[in-house]
Amino acid sequence: MPGSPVSGAAPIERISDAAIDKAARILRAGGLIAFPTETVYGLGGDATNAGAVAKIYAAKGRPSFNPLIVHVPDIETARRMAHFDPRVEKLAARFWPGALSIVLPTKEDAGIAPLTSAGLPTVALRVPASETTVRMLR
Repeated sequence: MPGSPVSGAAPIERISDAAIDKAARILRAGGLIAFPTETVYGLGGDATNAGAVAKIYAAKGRPSFNPLIVHVPDIETARRMAHFDPRVEKLAARFWPGALSIVLPTKEDAGIAPLTSAGLPTVALRVPASETTVRMLR
């Protein structure tokens, strides 16, 4: 049902090409969106944008030592962000897309804002099964 249950929040939009495009524009501009995951609706922002990541922590009241999960559209994108080994390749082939988040050493050129990983040398990655979320991430 369109409308917003939270005062001052943007209205809830039905899934459509226009809504997905709008969500992507909001993310590129450093804004936050709610999006479907396999288990819950997530609060998302651009993991490469330090300001957007800080907004997620602030909105959720999340402690800065608690890393976020980075959703990516496909395994190729995940490989550009983190170091994979043969065991990880097997896990990803078996469980992605899906609800599995894999914590891996971050590549130096990943471009992920340090707060995303709470300053740790690792990143939690997930390739979601939701076609809507994957379309938005692309």
